[in-house]
Amino acid sequence: MSQNLPATLRMARWYAPEEIRLDSVELIPPGPGEVLVKIGAALTCGTDFKTFKRGHPRLIKEIPGPFGHEMSGTVAAVGAGVARFREGDRVVVGNSAPCFKCFFCQRQAYSLCEDLQFLNGAYADYILVPSRIAEVNLYKIPDTLPFVTASLSEPLACVLNAFEKVAPKPGETMVLLGAGPMGVLFVQLAKLHGLRLIAIGRDPEKLQNLKAFGAAETVSLTRDERPLERAKALLNEGRGADLVIEAVGLPEMWSLACDLARPGGRICFYGGCARGTEVKLDTYRVHYEELQLFGVFHHTPAYFRQAVEYLSDGKIRPEGLVVGEYRLDQIHEIFRKGQASNPLKLAVIP
Repeated sequence: MSQNLPATLRMARWYAPEEIRLDSVELIPPGPGEVLVKIGAALTCGTDFKTFKRGHPRLIKEIPGPFGHEMSGTVAAVGAGVARFREGDRVVVGNSAPCFKCFFCQRQAYSLCEDLQFLNGAYADYILVPSRIAEVNLYKIPDTLPFVTASLSEPLACVLNAFEKVAPKPGETMVLLGAGPMGVLFVQLAKLHGLRLIAIGRDPEKLQNLKAFGAAETVSLTRDERPLERAKALLNEGRGADLVIEAVGLPEMWSLACDLARPGGRICFYGGCARGTEVKLDTYRVHYEELQLFGVFHHTPAYFRQAVEYLSDGKIRPEGLVVGEYRLDQIHEIFRKGQASNPLKLAVIP
């Protein structure tokens, strides 16, 4: 283990809705199987902004709690028994690991693991990677891959999981509901799969960003006249889309996703709504028109590894997605009380 480690580190921690503090905490050296990573870049996520505003039932398990989960950096020290990594390795850190033992893991449904271990604390100088995650979801990255780009592995892995669910075929028409950061990844993947993508959202500037990345058409719910009629006219001569991705997480958008699918269409609910939310569905359409509905959550080590490969090979680009950089001591400029809307991704460079 390195002898040059500081005694303390800076860590952003959540205390209450819209209250975070940049604390100085003790640096704990890695134990058996653990890896200590010096953060090179951490990216903001829509989940982080939701957590900032109201906490999170699965990610904030104690108060104060560290947060931030899209990260990469350099191995600073390794614990006993770690053979795959050594000090100085450039790595990207997966933020979870399944147990591989429970009911769902035995059925290879790893994102539903009954003991899914999460890792938060990307907004810090260092992060201690638990042994389970270090074993299955920590990856070396090439010197040519910037830390900011590598940190996109986590959201890209989630998007890859969604694509697997809807099984896209070249030439199909896909509707994307939502023009946020995930939308940029969905557009790029759609292009790789040979899909014609129609993006629907509220913010005209964000929609224009998606068009620059390959969206065939965009429809603004706030600026275009009769936006739904315009959207449907673009979808298989008015029949509806072959596949729909809902990437907002609002019940009205879940309903809209069903409205925009053709008979036999596949609909993926990627955006998570608040617990207890209910959505009304037209059961006639679901049954007689054979709509296929899919929920999707998180990712798996296999999708995370695939995401690292896509980014390393340049198949997915960060341009138009990561729109600014901040230092760790500027964390309060990113997460502000009363913030009305979330930006595209920002990089936090300790």
